[in-house]
Amino acid sequence: MTRHFLNLSDAGADGLAAILADALDRKKARAGWTKGRVDADAPLAGHVLAMIFEKNSTRTRVSFDMAVRQLGGQSIVMEAGQMQLGRGETVADTARVLSGYVDAIMIRTDDHAKVEEMAHYASVPVINGLTDASHPCQIAADLLTIIEQGKSLPGLKVAWLGDGNNVLASIVEAAGLMQFDVVAACPQGYQPSEEDLALGKGRAMVVGNAREAVEGADIVVTDTWISMGQAHADTKLAAMMPFQVDAALMAAAKPDAKFLHCLPAHRGEEVTPDVIDGPQSLIWAEAENRLHAQKSILRWCLGQIG
Repeated sequence: MTRHFLNLSDAGADGLAAILADALDRKKARAGWTKGRVDADAPLAGHVLAMIFEKNSTRTRVSFDMAVRQLGGQSIVMEAGQMQLGRGETVADTARVLSGYVDAIMIRTDDHAKVEEMAHYASVPVINGLTDASHPCQIAADLLTIIEQGKSLPGLKVAWLGDGNNVLASIVEAAGLMQFDVVAACPQGYQPSEEDLALGKGRAMVVGNAREAVEGADIVVTDTWISMGQAHADTKLAAMMPFQVDAALMAAAKPDAKFLHCLPAHRGEEVTPDVIDGPQSLIWAEAENRLHAQKSILRWCLGQIG
């Protein structure tokens, strides 16, 4: 059976734990190496990953490209506008065609139904690089970053500030799988759906006050308020401002609390410069860990671990 990674639940708790353990081991084994050096075992030698981009990308594009290279494989990068997919060829036909050429497909797009259709018709693993509904690769990297801090996931309190978006949906899904708690502070009109909250299996709740969410938190997370493709909405920004992460808000979390942001960031909007560039921020380790987590996601999809 083909293993797809469209959401964290595709791997399940055991699969996700195996991915994180493998990522930790492989990252440690590379300490001090140049970025282009291939891992000693080159587990993806002879494998090719196709990467389809319907949305702009920095971290997803470079981290997946470097991930497959470090594993000994190769990648083909395709912009949707330069493919027949951008001229009306169906997702189903694209999936069938690419399955004859490559060993796995990563797609970064808008509508989650597209990755589901790609997976349905592909005979090789399909990985969700981002959709409007979820961002599982980012949250795998976030969990890896948290574990590196010596924090155990079960019983952890994660505070989310801002929009009930795709990143929050995947954090809530991770909470249900790995047994930690999420308290999300979201303004009226921007809360996550009941369906997304249900992914947390009772471990996620929404509040209307930022301080209530952050109080006693181990991890504080936010994201850009104006998502890619959205107009710069003044009304939304005004609604979000009481949920800005600043030093006073961070002080309500645990003394050793850490700050995460999947980037790109808008300093002065969702977070103040003194927080995102301060000593509690882990954003650069978090960004690098996209590479390490995705190497292990690729290995899981190809049946090498878990």
